[in-house]
Amino acid sequence: MLLLPAAALCCLCSALVAMAAELTQDQLSLTRRVGEQASFSCGRTYQRGYILWFQKEDTGTFTLILDIDESDGYIYKPYNNPQKDDFTAEIKQNSCELKIEKVKRSHEATYYCAYLKTAHLIFGSGTKLFVDDRPLVTPVVSVYPAASIAALDGKSTLLCVASNMVPPLVQFSWTRQREGGPLETLSSADGEQLELSGTGRTAAIMVVDRHASYTYNYTCHVRHEGGTVEAPAEQGEGSLVHANPAPTTPAPTAPAPTALAAVAWSQRQVKLLCLLYTLLMVKSLVYCGGLALIHILRNRERPAAAHQTTEFPAADSTSH
Repeated sequence: MLLLPAAALCCLCSALVAMAAELTQDQLSLTRRVGEQASFSCGRTYQRGYILWFQKEDTGTFTLILDIDESDGYIYKPYNNPQKDDFTAEIKQNSCELKIEKVKRSHEATYYCAYLKTAHLIFGSGTKLFVDDRPLVTPVVSVYPAASIAALDGKSTLLCVASNMVPPLVQFSWTRQREGGPLETLSSADGEQLELSGTGRTAAIMVVDRHASYTYNYTCHVRHEGGTVEAPAEQGEGSLVHANPAPTTPAPTAPAPTALAAVAWSQRQVKLLCLLYTLLMVKSLVYCGGLALIHILRNRERPAAAHQTTEFPAADSTSH
C-alpha cells in the first residue's frame, strides 16, 4: 500500500476541512484605553460546532482563552489561565464575539478565533488589540512608480510606504486598471510582494512585469483601523504621490535644505530596498542550486548502491 508522507497527508486533510469551513476576522486591529470595553468578532460559514479563542502576545505562544460548544452554548475556560475571568463570549447567528469588559495593559495581544472540526483547527486571520491613550491617526501613504534601476529579468518594482499612523499596524493590497478597462485586484499570480517594517513606517514592494507597469495604472491600498487610504502610482520616472498630505503652507522663496535632504534620503531608501530585494532573490537562487546539486549527486550514487545490495538475494529468502 502506498502511504503518503505525513506532511502531505496533513496538508491534504487541512485543505479538505478548509473547503467546508471558513472564519473571517474583519478587524485588523482594535485600539482601546485602559478600562474601556473591547469586542472581537469572528464570522463563520459552517454548521455549529466548537469555537475556540486564543491569545498570542508578540513574544509569546498561543494561549487558550475559552472553548465554546455552540450546540448547547457551554463555555469552558482553562483553569490555568490567570485572565480567564476577564473574557466572556456571545454566540450570534453567523458569528461569535469575544468580549473584554475592562481592558488592562496586560490584554495587549493578538486574538485568534478557531473552529474545531474532526481534530483539525481552522484559524481566523487575527485581530491585534492595542492599549493606547492616543487617538487614531490614519497613515500618510507615499507611492513610487516603477523604477527602471531595479529592473531584473524584465521586472519592475512599485514601492508603497505608510508612515505616521496610530496604531502602527497596516495591511497592503494593490489594484490596477487599464484605460477604459475594469478594475483588477492583484494576486500572487500578477506580482510578488515583499513587506518591510521599521520604526514609524511600513513599506511594501510589489514586483510586476515591466511591460504591464506602462500599460496599467497601479494603486496602493493601505488598510488601517482608522480607514483605508488609497494612493495611485503615477506614470513616469521620479514622480512621487502622497495620500493624506499635511496642510499646505506658503512656498518659500528658496528651497529649504531640510526638504532637499528629505527627498535625497527617500531616493536612497528606494535604492536600498531594491538592493535588499535583489539580494534576497540571489540568496534563493543559491539555495535552490545547492539543493539541485545534492539531488544530482545522490542520484549518481544510487545505482552503485543498488548493485551492491543485489549480491546476496538468497540470504533473506531462505530465513523464512
